[in-house]
Amino acid sequence: MRTSVKCRRTRSIGALTATVSAVGLLLTACGGDGSPPGPTEGSKTTLTEMDYYSSEPGRSAMAKQLTRCGKLAGVTIKRQIVPDLRTKVLQLANSRALPDLILLDNPDLQQLAATGALVDLGAAGVKTVGLYPNIVAAGKYRGKQYGVAPGVNQLALYYNTSMLAKAGVKPPATWDELRIAAKKLTQGDKVHGIGFAVPATEEGSFQFESFFFSAGASLKKLDSPEAVSALSLLKDLLSSGSAPKDVLSWNQMNVGEQFINGSLAMMINGPWELPLLRKAGMKDFGIAPVPAPAGGTSSGALGGEVWAAGSSGDKSRKAVEVIKCMVSKGNSLEWAKLTNYVPSDPKVAAEFSAAMPTMKAFVETIGSAKSRTAEVGPDYPMYSQALWTAVQAALSGSKSPSAALTDAQKQATQ
Repeated sequence: MRTSVKCRRTRSIGALTATVSAVGLLLTACGGDGSPPGPTEGSKTTLTEMDYYSSEPGRSAMAKQLTRCGKLAGVTIKRQIVPDLRTKVLQLANSRALPDLILLDNPDLQQLAATGALVDLGAAGVKTVGLYPNIVAAGKYRGKQYGVAPGVNQLALYYNTSMLAKAGVKPPATWDELRIAAKKLTQGDKVHGIGFAVPATEEGSFQFESFFFSAGASLKKLDSPEAVSALSLLKDLLSSGSAPKDVLSWNQMNVGEQFINGSLAMMINGPWELPLLRKAGMKDFGIAPVPAPAGGTSSGALGGEVWAAGSSGDKSRKAVEVIKCMVSKGNSLEWAKLTNYVPSDPKVAAEFSAAMPTMKAFVETIGSAKSRTAEVGPDYPMYSQALWTAVQAALSGSKSPSAALTDAQKQATQ
């Protein structure tokens, strides 16, 4: 998720709501980015584009690839960076005024596709054969391909190799091992064994879903025994003091900062933290899949964005040409190297992993990551809000994990 880089550093998306207010139809964007300045003499078509990549290196990488692909398609691309992109495009869709090209967070795709304002990319000739099936599924709505991702991400377990070695602890692979390791690594309030981010936002749901999906739980049944076991695990980590209560308000960036300064021995986080660890000069860390129940498979929520095209008549054909270029193998690999994303093509992902060993755990588990909308479709925002509300209630102690998730199921389906 990094859930993507928006006007703020962290990948949090903010609270998702099921409907979009009509207030504030004209949102202010962060501004331009160095992409071509508009129609030039001899250019036949200008395409409009929106994304939320305001921070480096994504901002410049996006500009570079848009310029390249626009030139190949014979068009000029006018780019706009919008912080709250989901709200903006849903508002524009209602008035049939979407931009020609949109790069939006994958769980927002179905809600936008439901408006009928997007191009069916499959029918327009965009090929997804050979890509990870779960990534292809994240771009579908009612069987049609409305979005395609150049790359994706999910979460993993980072661990301080020096701390684990000193404590005689191996990187945990199961939940039981995680409980034991986190407790053994905890040193009062000075060092906590494990940290994660579960604020009352989509970011909180995204992080919890790594345990939720690894348990075999389904978003269709938020109060299943598997879901209760996942929430009980996090509750146990807090109750034992292995995780700090701050996780209820931390975002992913805060968790990364605590890991860097030595206050956390392990953390759940995404590949977007790698540049920050390198910048801080931290070398004694390793990365492993998020622990799963014994005999289970590590599985998290599929993060990252998909390209979509607004239905804009003759310009749609050119927009599709640009999308084909943006998700091509060469551009996908370049994008992955610049942003620490996992390419959507398994063969390209293997090449990427070989070139960047720190990405190995992310590449190895990306095929088992779950699309957040595959089961509940455009209703996902309601399920997500119900889920993060349950996590807050259980970890704060106001409700048991079972009661919190029972209420969540009622909230999501009412």
